[in-house]
Amino acid sequence: MKTSFTLNGKKTEVETSTNQTLLDLLREDLDVKSVKKGCEAGECGACTVLLDEKPVTSCFVLAPQVENRSVTTVEGLVEDELMVALRDAFMKDGAIQCGFCTPGLLLSVYALLRENPRPTESEIKKGIEGNICRCTGYVKIVEAIIDAAEKIASD
Repeated sequence: MKTSFTLNGKKTEVETSTNQTLLDLLREDLDVKSVKKGCEAGECGACTVLLDEKPVTSCFVLAPQVENRSVTTVEGLVEDELMVALRDAFMKDGAIQCGFCTPGLLLSVYALLRENPRPTESEIKKGIEGNICRCTGYVKIVEAIIDAAEKIASD
């Protein structure tokens, strides 16, 4: 079946099957490698994308469900001011180790900061609870999010 949607601001039309996940469509058919295949059970957050600006685990979304909707990956936010601030803070604060969780985590945080530009530490922890990072212990990640929020607020 044909599925039409917007991917990173560009109209996209692809052939999908009714049981193909958005994760597989993005990685295998559209070569979007920032969307990681982790647990495939909606638990780790590595496959997080923005669907109509809300974070979702793409392993739990069937490709036909994105018909006439908008999907955003980190590739679509390369020049976005908030995403640039987040990437810079993650690098500066040492919030990236192996990097496997980073794209999904960045998208979750991006959505959080768009909704709440000045979150408390508790709100940040709640906002990233669906993203598992096995390397950092989250302290540096939370620090980076706070730093990015402060930078955006001061600009």
